[in-house]
Amino acid sequence: MLRKIITLLLLVSPLLAFAKKDDSLDIKIGQMIMIGINERTALDNGDVFADELRQGKIGGIVIFEKNLAKTNTKDSLKLLIQNLQSNSKIPLFVTIDEEGGKVHRLKEKYGFFTTPSAAYLGEVNKFDSTRYHARRIAALLKELGINMNYAPTLDMAVNPENTVIVKNGRSFGSDPFLVATHAQITINGHHEHGVKTILKHFPGHGSSTGDSHLGVVDVSNSWQLNELTPYDEIIRNGSFDAIMTAHIINKRWDPSMLPATLSKRVVTDMLRDLLGYKGVVFSDDMQMDAIGANYGLENAIMLSVNAGVDVLMFANTTPHKDKIVTASQVHAILKKLVKKKKISRQRIDEAYARITALKQKTF
Repeated sequence: MLRKIITLLLLVSPLLAFAKKDDSLDIKIGQMIMIGINERTALDNGDVFADELRQGKIGGIVIFEKNLAKTNTKDSLKLLIQNLQSNSKIPLFVTIDEEGGKVHRLKEKYGFFTTPSAAYLGEVNKFDSTRYHARRIAALLKELGINMNYAPTLDMAVNPENTVIVKNGRSFGSDPFLVATHAQITINGHHEHGVKTILKHFPGHGSSTGDSHLGVVDVSNSWQLNELTPYDEIIRNGSFDAIMTAHIINKRWDPSMLPATLSKRVVTDMLRDLLGYKGVVFSDDMQMDAIGANYGLENAIMLSVNAGVDVLMFANTTPHKDKIVTASQVHAILKKLVKKKKISRQRIDEAYARITALKQKTF
């Protein structure tokens, strides 16, 4: 019994070091912000981004190919991540999209290795192959200091003409149980190396005919109920970490035609109440045109948090410099919305509790 108590205290103590019941609103809001670091491949002295980290306005960062130095790539990226973490009082989520295949930031030209697509692994349907590649990717992420992967996708290959998922080989296949099985193997392979995963794109992007990066995508006439099956399977299994929403609309989910990321009917009623999910919900990039070009920054932030989204991602991959969003901007908007009672303190507290629990999760 004493050994169990000591083990529990050792697991909980890192969380207690940065998460307290009376933590300020500023700290709690900061943990809800996931931000892209623009073109940085290093963190220089006097960098305003380091100031935002020290002020607790950032809970996580996203790494893209543009953040990879052209020479000495691996060591430069490790140093960048170490410097980002050292400037944050609360450990950061350090994330990347490393699905394999075409969604592959750590490319061979930088000294990394080739990775197969989900479509290839699903077609081969060899569990050992999926396990091998998941472990290999996760081991690399762990070495670099990346602690969370925006993978695997649970989207099903429903529509052969789907450009964003199916034609890019990002789905394991059209069978929901095959998708769930290979996704679970991928998750387990990451966990073996201490890397968390984010399932995407809820409630399923594989039947769409459009790309939400480019505008509003309506799946009202194409989405199928069994696109929820992979989520249901993995949620009931319980061995996973987080879920990311899609920016797609469906009048059958939400007659008001709000994108899933902004819809309480989807995030709370469908994902949390119907499927029983209790963990962290991440948004897809809030700057994608499906959101950014249609709802306005403040309104989109308000709607998504009230829908039940816990972490808002602003990837800053837009080519339009006037649309770059800083963590300070998002933080100020969130704080104003709370002060005006347009977002409740309870929602902030709920999100913070889920985020801190995920950050202290160990394998």
